[in-house]
Amino acid sequence: MSTAAPVTLVTGGNRGIGRETARRLAGLGHTVLLSARRPENAERAVADPAPGVRGALVPCRLDVTDADDVRALTHRVEEEFGRLDVLVNNAAVNYDTSRRAVSVDLDEVRRTLETNLFGAWRATQAFLPLLRRSPHPRVVMVSSESGSLETMSGGTPAYGVSKAALNALTRKLADELRAERILVNAVCPGWTATDMGGPGGAPVDQGAAGVVWAATLPDSGPTGGFFREGEPLAW
Repeated sequence: MSTAAPVTLVTGGNRGIGRETARRLAGLGHTVLLSARRPENAERAVADPAPGVRGALVPCRLDVTDADDVRALTHRVEEEFGRLDVLVNNAAVNYDTSRRAVSVDLDEVRRTLETNLFGAWRATQAFLPLLRRSPHPRVVMVSSESGSLETMSGGTPAYGVSKAALNALTRKLADELRAERILVNAVCPGWTATDMGGPGGAPVDQGAAGVVWAATLPDSGPTGGFFREGEPLAW
């Protein structure tokens, strides 16, 4: 099956920023593969689409820490669509606010890096051949200002280090893919009222807006940047 609509994959799309991003991109006419580690969670997330959605929300299983899972989904996307236009690396775990770098269990840090860094890296490498078939390929890394070296402080060691590493990966990929006109950017949604962010943050639609902005940049748009609400952040 082929489609003229942009084909987008959102990892970790069953809740929070991922779900809202998927809904908003579908509202812009994208065919969005909304992925989750558990298929039933993806099914529930697409069962109640937002009003005015013009595109399609397609549930799919994807555990970004599982190479076989990633490989299986790339084959599915190739068979059904023949390309991928936008990859939103949103899947993340473990906002470890109670931990400290001086004492955190390094096994916990490794598990966090496996999803937050290596999961995004694995997915990008796997889907790159399909992104190269797109006329307007975009890769969005959903990051956090807690990964900014300029403003970094103690606390949240696993999460903060994983996001700093994700920012570094963003720069590496953007530079290597610049000649192919594949735009790669990192986006901080800001403190958002999600299951991970907790109460008190901004509405989820506000947090998702910057991710949607990066996913729909024009060909003349930036690459290799770190942004919140479309404005540059310090690395």
